[in-house]
Amino acid sequence: MAAMPRSFLDASVLDLLKKLSTDEKIALLGAPNWWNTHAIERLEIPAIRMSDGPNGVRGSSHFVSTPAQCLPCETSMASTFDPELIHAVGQFLAEEAKIKSSVVLLAPTCNIQRNPLGGRAFESFSEDPHLSGTLTAAYVNGLQSKGVASTIKHFVGNDQEHERTAANSVISERALREVYLYPFMLAQKKAQPWAFMTSYGRIDGTHCAEHPGLLQSILRNEWGFDGLVMSDWFGTYSVDLAINAGLDLEMPGPSRWRTPLLVNHMLSSQKILPATLNKRAGTVLEFVQKQARRNPDVVYGDGQERTRDTPEGRNFCRTLAAEGMVVLRNKKSILPIKPRAGTRTKVALIGPNMKERVISGGGSAALKASYIVNPYDGLTSNAPSGLEFQYEVGCYAHKFTPTLETLLKTKDGKPGWTCTFYNHDKTDKPTSEPVAEFVLQDTRVKLNDFLPEGLTTNWTIKLHGLLTVEKTADYELGLTVAGRANLYVNGKRLIDNWTKQRPGEFFYGQGTVEEIGTIHLTAGKPVDVMVEYTNTKPPEGPEADRSQPALMRGVRLGGCEKIDPDGAIASAVKLAQSSDVVILVAGLSPDWESEGFDRPTMDMPRRTNELIARVAQANPNTVVCIQAGSAVSMPWVDTVNGLIQAWYSGNEVGNSLADVIYGNINPSGRLPLTLPIREEDTPAYLNTHSENGQIHYREDLFVGYKWYQARGIKPLFPFGFGLSYTTFELSNLTISAPYGDGPSFGVDVTVTVQNTGRIIGSEIVQLYITLPDVQATTPKLQLRGFAKARDIKPGQGTTVTIKLDKYAVSFWDAPQTSWSAKAGVYGVHIGRSSADIVLDGSFALKSGFEWNGL
Repeated sequence: MAAMPRSFLDASVLDLLKKLSTDEKIALLGAPNWWNTHAIERLEIPAIRMSDGPNGVRGSSHFVSTPAQCLPCETSMASTFDPELIHAVGQFLAEEAKIKSSVVLLAPTCNIQRNPLGGRAFESFSEDPHLSGTLTAAYVNGLQSKGVASTIKHFVGNDQEHERTAANSVISERALREVYLYPFMLAQKKAQPWAFMTSYGRIDGTHCAEHPGLLQSILRNEWGFDGLVMSDWFGTYSVDLAINAGLDLEMPGPSRWRTPLLVNHMLSSQKILPATLNKRAGTVLEFVQKQARRNPDVVYGDGQERTRDTPEGRNFCRTLAAEGMVVLRNKKSILPIKPRAGTRTKVALIGPNMKERVISGGGSAALKASYIVNPYDGLTSNAPSGLEFQYEVGCYAHKFTPTLETLLKTKDGKPGWTCTFYNHDKTDKPTSEPVAEFVLQDTRVKLNDFLPEGLTTNWTIKLHGLLTVEKTADYELGLTVAGRANLYVNGKRLIDNWTKQRPGEFFYGQGTVEEIGTIHLTAGKPVDVMVEYTNTKPPEGPEADRSQPALMRGVRLGGCEKIDPDGAIASAVKLAQSSDVVILVAGLSPDWESEGFDRPTMDMPRRTNELIARVAQANPNTVVCIQAGSAVSMPWVDTVNGLIQAWYSGNEVGNSLADVIYGNINPSGRLPLTLPIREEDTPAYLNTHSENGQIHYREDLFVGYKWYQARGIKPLFPFGFGLSYTTFELSNLTISAPYGDGPSFGVDVTVTVQNTGRIIGSEIVQLYITLPDVQATTPKLQLRGFAKARDIKPGQGTTVTIKLDKYAVSFWDAPQTSWSAKAGVYGVHIGRSSADIVLDGSFALKSGFEWNGL
């Protein structure tokens, strides 16, 4: 560990600013690379490291990733309705960050799940702003209690991916305040994040990264935020506008806007004042200093990234994933699955996701997991005695063929394949002498945040490995690239993605489609695979017109057995017919839900819905488990006896799914969003894409369940819904008289929860408020409180108390530009879901009041 220079840790930021040159101040407003702030060595100012993301800490390299624990996605976390558990998530991730030598986590995401087709929907907690804000605050408090800074994101309105860096989100002032800013506001009130990250897009026609109304008027002045504001990656679009608006840090580096040439020009022309430069640099300095003081062992440590893998950590992630799973259907008490007494119970394991390693959505949330327990392994290894298993895939559901790292070894027997860099000579051909060589354990090779030193402008990599399959069959290998690449097998070119290319979605839309080659492989017989990649453009022709992205470089190799689609479904149906029960795992994957693009449809990929329908027809004793970050269509829902929304559950997915299916835990997850019957029923339908640079939020306040209730549209499953293996009764609603004057208003609501079933379980008590007539269009029911009654034994009960404050009774009064609570009678509704209200009451607010700030 390096010596800790007390001169910096104890220094006054004002004194440091006086010692910094103008160019050093400018350097502090940007970064030297993708993940670190600038160090100023002569003043002993260290760099600090940051890392993605919301469901696990990736570390500072896409290229040679240090394996990490992958937690469930935020939609799964929200399904717990459990702030205490999410606080523990924050603490867990803080320790994960520190062993990656990071003291800043780019998380959580608390945008609103406005539209199920949003590519990053899985990264956000909920469609409801109160649930989102409450859990965001718990996450931030847990993270920061261990000294790691939370960078809450994306401020604000990053609710879809279409034209995300350009589109203007057209949102009414009330909807902006009551829905989209609300989670950030609650988090600031209850947790005070140390950093905010701006959205890519625009509000009121101005990019969020250069919006003084958002960054100064609301965030700093109204809410009292005194931390760091950073851009999303490449989400800075100006020099003076962003600096003057309050954007402290441009990410990533090297800076494109905050260079000495550009900023000094702005200073000399007085488009930026020296005082503003000092303010921005001072904020960065203060942030770095605080993180260095809180985590000196990390900031001044060896900089190495490590993997933390303990039994306690595994158990935590397993429990977290199981707590987030939501049982949606349990006809004939098919769940939990138990062996029949005195005989073997035949269980069919079917589905495209059953043996796949689907643990997270894609983009910033993706990481290399330290291990993965897939559903097949979890269900078979945790099964009670008396269950007998057979497997059929049924159909494929991938967009890109599955990655192959688990089937590759280097020539000297190491897991993975070698990656060797070569410079180009004067004729632009690769030289024979390697510049650097690495062993990679991933066939997704991303080169955006790392290149070895000493490369020429154009360069080549060669990826070598021995591929061994377990089954003799024809295989389809797939090659996708941002750049140019060829695939050779045993020295013969199988795929050309070099001379002819087709634009595709790979690498945030800056790469090609996946080109496929078919080859016969023999079980246990290794073949030599080699991918040759270059960062140069394709030859002259239509493909050459595509701009080669400067920082989006990479190549991806995948592959799988070639199957007959009709035959695969027929085999699955035949297995279902001969089985006592079917467990079918399907859904989406990072191919379909990811940063960079939105889903085209609510339908599950390829022939998934057909597979489920035909299997259920063959055997109604089918339990379908859906892996997805948001809603998918379920036209077969009434034909299956069991249904579990499993979300993306992290690397413990198989174990946690087994815990729910076999009854090792009694599920208590509840839906944090409404599952619609069809896309046409969704509130944002026809308003999800940018049209002429505008995204119209025409549903206004009526997001999620508020829309379905206002329109009288029956959803497939309502917000807050979820089943247990026991039953509960809610009773004895008691509402205190309001106390406190004006904004100090409060009301206490208590409810008795009785377990009327046969096994221990937990229940979520949901409290919805109805406002009096405020002469403004307002949703009838709005979630304003919830509580989890934990581990109630059969026949026993407990009392939960939910405290309401001014947020519960207020709406944004746009003409007054303030929050307003009107005198009148407020309805209090206790429900098991937004559509199942079981207790009603009210209280009267005798005198109205207005307020601003927090």
